[in-house]
Amino acid sequence: MRTVLFLVQKELLQIFRNRTMLPLLIFMPVVQTLLLSFAANYEIKNLSLGVIDHDLSPASRRLVNKFSSSGYFQVKYAGFSRAEADKELAADRIDLIIEIQSDFELALVREGHANIAINANAINASKAGIAMGYANGIVQDFRRELPGLGLAPSGTNPGGIQVSYSNWYNPELNYKYFMVPGILGEIVSLIICFLTALNIVREREMGTIDQLNVTPLQKWQFILGKLLPFWMLSQVMLALGLTVGYLVFHIPMEGSLLMVFGFSLLFAPCMLGLGFLISNFADTQQQAMLTAWFFLVVFILMCGLFTPVESMPLWAQRANWLNPVQYFVSFMRMVLMKGATFADVRGHFASVLAYGIVVNGLAVWTYRKRS
Repeated sequence: MRTVLFLVQKELLQIFRNRTMLPLLIFMPVVQTLLLSFAANYEIKNLSLGVIDHDLSPASRRLVNKFSSSGYFQVKYAGFSRAEADKELAADRIDLIIEIQSDFELALVREGHANIAINANAINASKAGIAMGYANGIVQDFRRELPGLGLAPSGTNPGGIQVSYSNWYNPELNYKYFMVPGILGEIVSLIICFLTALNIVREREMGTIDQLNVTPLQKWQFILGKLLPFWMLSQVMLALGLTVGYLVFHIPMEGSLLMVFGFSLLFAPCMLGLGFLISNFADTQQQAMLTAWFFLVVFILMCGLFTPVESMPLWAQRANWLNPVQYFVSFMRMVLMKGATFADVRGHFASVLAYGIVVNGLAVWTYRKRS
């Protein structure tokens, strides 16, 4: 074990002397957490709205005002020509068109209901769906105000069924509470896998690894000495990310932080072993980088950070069992937001432990002392 400690000391000295790697380890988690948490935004605001108001009544103007004052829509086009509005929509200058019929207020007074047409630019299906949801909510809110405005016939109940609801674990629906824990898992995975793969291949390119290859070092000693420094630094990166998340975004930390770091200690060898396994088959840093990037892009896109795993096809959900990042993202959200206990996440612990044993076993088995 003394030999391993000397190797760890050597690796730490190399890291702290490297003017590129040390800032990458310290500042990259902070910068990425800040940038991605603001950029990966599920809130869609300032949608461009086109209005075709054939009625020009107090009721129709009130409805249009509700759209413009909601904070989600900005009126970019107002006129009477449907063809002109369609051109604006086709040119991507507006996202939504609301068309109000000519007898809008009269129909509300006499019949208690009226028709409006809403058309959305659905090239971006997600954006269109959210915009239509906003529009529907505004219209329903306007509908509930009709009796107080004297715009509904007596005996009608425009409000319909009243629903009371509550949002558990994230009452304010703050998307940062949902994104930041997942982003932390993505950042730790990305950095330690890349650095492990590149660090070993870089030594091979420079020829410094030859000095270790001629020593009586055993494979497990060499690999352990290479991985332990990054294993320790991964916890520093996680601590920095959690600090930024708490101080800047005020993310909830309902669960045990001790359990979070315990899980991270088991998860880090999964990505470290993967990086080392990649370096065993790469001859240049470019090969290592491209191979690591291939795996990491798949892991990140399928981990549930942006798209719920449950919404994926069945084959993708089963393939995701081999994705260690999805266990980390799910774990962080469950513990930090829901306050999950060990009994709730023991499956996550078992999965990353098994994954780490397999991938590091493969890394040791495939490693050969070669220049």
